[in-house]
Amino acid sequence: MNQPIFLVGSRGCGKTTVGLELARVCQSQFVDTDRWLQDNAGQTIAEIVEKEGWESFRARETATLEAVTAPDTIVATGGGIILAEHNRQFMREKGIVIYLCAPVSTLVARLEAFPEEGQRPALTAKPLSEEVSEVLAERDVLYRGAAHHIVDASASPEQVVIQIITLLRLACAS
Repeated sequence: MNQPIFLVGSRGCGKTTVGLELARVCQSQFVDTDRWLQDNAGQTIAEIVEKEGWESFRARETATLEAVTAPDTIVATGGGIILAEHNRQFMREKGIVIYLCAPVSTLVARLEAFPEEGQRPALTAKPLSEEVSEVLAERDVLYRGAAHHIVDASASPEQVVIQIITLLRLACAS
């Protein structure tokens, strides 16, 4: 592996969990753009959005993406990073983009099992299953358009990593 690998997909698809495992197996660096952004801002995404608005957060997100992109790095991106055409193009040009695709039922079950303690504000005022369904319906085409590869993320993290390694034929240590 040399090019960075960008993991994209909805909240709950497993970008961070899969990214950490993939980085471990491939002995690569791992960066979660949301975590990096929050650590550098000294505030949560919810706080940034509340104080500065979504547009400011999205600008910070783009700056973060550019800052963390490096060879031999697995990058778990925020679910909305693909909303900006610049980000989609940047990831496609700089590395390999993998869409971790999972059905709404899987995403909702994971989000309910592991709520992100205020890390991300709700995107709508709707119940979780409706919000996830609506957001995925809007973004799926963008994830697919950005991705070099689409992986079934409804499997276990270990199985998803095996799918990715097999797909990319990565020379990773086992």
